[in-house]
Order: sequence, then structure tokens, then C-alpha cells
Amino acid sequence: MKFHHWFVVAACALLAGCGRPVSEATPTAPVASTSNAKTPTPVSLMLNWYPEAEHGGYYAALVHGYFAEAGLDVTIIPGGPNAPVVQQAARGAVDFGVTNADNIVLARAQDARLKALLAPLANSPRCLLVHEESGIERFEQLQNVTMMMSREQGWARYLVAKLPLDGVKIVPNSASLAPFLADPRAAKQGYIISEPFVAEQEGAKVRSLLVADFGFNPYTSVLMTRDETISQRPELARKMIEASRRGWEKYLADPARANERIHELNREMSLEVLEFGAQAIKEHCIEPDVQGDNFGRMTSERWTTLVSQLEELKMLEPGVVDPASLFLAE
Repeated sequence: MKFHHWFVVAACALLAGCGRPVSEATPTAPVASTSNAKTPTPVSLMLNWYPEAEHGGYYAALVHGYFAEAGLDVTIIPGGPNAPVVQQAARGAVDFGVTNADNIVLARAQDARLKALLAPLANSPRCLLVHEESGIERFEQLQNVTMMMSREQGWARYLVAKLPLDGVKIVPNSASLAPFLADPRAAKQGYIISEPFVAEQEGAKVRSLLVADFGFNPYTSVLMTRDETISQRPELARKMIEASRRGWEKYLADPARANERIHELNREMSLEVLEFGAQAIKEHCIEPDVQGDNFGRMTSERWTTLVSQLEELKMLEPGVVDPASLFLAE
């Protein structure tokens, strides 16, 4: 399930993996035996979580050969709880990373020179699950409930700051859905691409309240790299952007092969969950009128709003981060 943090943990814990594969590399394609054949450029891409639908476009670029066609030999490194993707990318241990926009802002405030390249999920899939029988249909109705959420994250702080939360008890989030399912007056953090499906598979009737609809909407599954990569290896950055964009467009049109690969790498994600997730991404996270070269492009207005919100929440000192420094304006 989905409970993201960006605090540092030992990278070896990720590589040990509890039986999960360490990485997924571009399939080897036959190479013509000519002196003009170019050796593909090795590229590492680290995820912020175990492979799931939110990474579908990157896996589509892998399995459909778009990275290879761009001359890139991409190895995708799975993340996990507290995955240090921001730290690994900032120090150049990996070439590219996937994270959410607010993490890039906070990292930049700590002198991590990271920049967003592509934002495939324009709208955040972050949600709060509530039981339909609770009668709760809006965030403002969250009263006299137990909220299961990681309150140190920006979206959670935003809810606490903006809502009255009368009679609300906030408790740490759990990876298990069982406490939520057992309490009809509970609300639980999740991603609309996975938790609602799993809860309903367990027999619960749930409603998803999208945090983006309430006003906190950072870009999600953002492709990022260091400033140095953009300035010193601009062609590499361009190829990675273009191949990833192709991958996301393919995933949204036909996610089957990418989902099969994700399922192989993360058995907790059934093909049914992944299919549900891909459809939920199309419905809730993608701007329907943005296609082609405009897909995944970002705006200064969105970054400026996010910076202002993090400043208001006192997660960021005013004026420390210039919104224009946070993303590549193509």
C-alpha cells in the first residue's frame, strides 16, 4: 500500500529487499555486428516505493523498448518504506529518481540541487478513505472520527491546518487495512489507485476523499535529476524525458504488459489491482486535454503555489526556495 516518507534509511535495506528483486533492467536486444553500433548508455532510475501503478509509465518505457530505442540501458531500482531516493539522486548515486513534488521542494531547501523533469501525474492520487455508512462526503465533515495518517507529511499538515477536526483523534498510520475495516468511524490515508480496491475486495463500502480536491495537489511520480545532469549531460536528460513520456502515454492506452512486469516484481500487486490503478490514474490524475509533447509538462504557477503552502505550514522558511529552480521548463 502507499505510505510515503522521504527520510534517510540505509540503502542496503532496500537492496536486501525481503525477497523483492533489486532492480529491473532493459531487456537485452540483439545488436548488429557493425563497427557503427553504439553502446547503450547505462542509466539508473530509483523509485520511491515498490513497483506499483504509479510507476507504470516508466515500466512501459522499459518493456516496450522506448528506453532502448533512445540508446538508454535503464535499470529501475525499487524503493520501499522510507526509500532514500531523494538523497541518492542528490549525491549522484543514481542518475534519476521518482518522487513527489513537495519532496523536491524540501530537498532543495536543504541544498540538494534537484530538479523535476516530467510530472506524469498532474493531480495527486492521495486520498482519505472513509466508510460510506459514516455519511462523510467532504473533508469538512471529518468529525468524531479516528484518522489514521502520517501527520508529518505535507498533505497531512495541510489538512490539520485547514480543518476544524472536532472530536477527531489522529493515530499513526498502519500498513494493514484491518483497523480501518473494523471501525466504521475511521478514516485512513491511501492512494486512490490501490487502497479503495483492496478495501472493497474485503467487503467494505468506502468513499475516497481526494486531497487534491481540497487544495493540496503536488505533482506525483515526478521524474527528477540533479542540476549537474541537466547542465553537463543535457542529451541524456532529454532522452530520458522523451522515452518516459512515451512510456506513460503507452501505459495509459494499454497498461497490460507493464502491469505484468510490475506484478512479477511486486507480487502484492495483483493484476486486478494494477488494472484498477491504471484506470484510476486516467480518471483522476491525468489532465485529459494534455497530450503529446505537452504531457507531463509543469507550470510555474503550480510550483509557486506548492512553495507558498509549505511556507505557510512552516515546513519551509520564506524565500529560501525559488519556484523557478524546481523544474525544467521545456
